Amino acid sequence: MSRPQSDEALGLVVHTLPTPGASARSAVSGRLKLLAVLLACSLPVLVAYFVFYVVRPHGEASFGELVTPVRPVPEAPGYDLDGTKVALSSLKAQWLLVKVDGGACVKDCQKQLTVLRQFRLMLGKDMGRIDWLWLINDRAPVSPTLAAGLKHDDATVLRVDADTLVAWLPAPAGKAQQDFIYVVDPMGNTMMRFPARLDSAAAAKAKRDLEHLLRASLTWDSPGR
Repeated sequence: MSRPQSDEALGLVVHTLPTPGASARSAVSGRLKLLAVLLACSLPVLVAYFVFYVVRPHGEASFGELVTPVRPVPEAPGYDLDGTKVALSSLKAQWLLVKVDGGACVKDCQKQLTVLRQFRLMLGKDMGRIDWLWLINDRAPVSPTLAAGLKHDDATVLRVDADTLVAWLPAPAGKAQQDFIYVVDPMGNTMMRFPARLDSAAAAKAKRDLEHLLRASLTWDSPGR
């Protein structure tokens, strides 16, 4: 009788077992890294706001009204006067001076657009860091003469849904958007508003605020998109 073959020894391979708590530590580490990235992105803006609103020369008050909380640019489109679709997010990377009004833009509206243009010109060497916008909140046609003049003066003109504008550019209770000039930072956040009807003294105060804000953001903002 032949001898039965002996059973082969089973080879056991022991794999390293997960270290208790390793998964939790990895998750915490990932969250910390994400938080660090978000902080690095937002820190320049926070520093600029702190310098502008806290570290100001003694006795110097802000003329502009701070919008709190800031309102981020919506993920929504606007349309230029030729009907071309333009993403509002494409307006980022510049400071913006914004006027909201209907397309008819009667005398008072046109005067306020002139104020925006003058603000930008008065900033001199810093004017390249700011764009001025007229955002139209209705379907009324725009005068060809007015449109041509704004194009010549490098204004951005977009027709935007009224509800979208209300969410991005808020007005205080009892007031209308037409009563204000809005300041939007390069990250697309609405953070300040001025009265739209300015006399020469008020315009000088608004200009001072803009200059202070541009100085405060000089380390992280530069001209052009």
